[in-house]
Amino acid sequence: MVRLLVVAAMLLAAAVPPAFAHALLRKAIPPVGATVHAAPTTVTLTFSEGVEPSFSTISVVDAKGARVDTGAPHNGVIKKILIVGLQPLAAGTYTVEWHATSVDTHKTEGKFTFTVAP
Repeated sequence: MVRLLVVAAMLLAAAVPPAFAHALLRKAIPPVGATVHAAPTTVTLTFSEGVEPSFSTISVVDAKGARVDTGAPHNGVIKKILIVGLQPLAAGTYTVEWHATSVDTHKTEGKFTFTVAP
């Protein structure tokens, strides 16, 4: 009887699908909340798992709300990285807003600022 219960428990455990994590932001370049002295030419976001660039966005706006990114993000060499180009940036504060769809289709989003020093 005990043996039957153990086998039943093992089969039930095997039937439970694995839990998938969401793509959480792990690192940003420029860093979240940073003041940089040289204007970046890209924003690079590293996530906890692979992301699909076709279903993900990164927008970067200046203090007046004008977009300064150059379009759709693309993956880096590693699928956990999204990169978007930037127009030449003047001194000021910029807001990065991102929406990421992970390879397992979970969606996450967030935003942060960085400042380019004069």
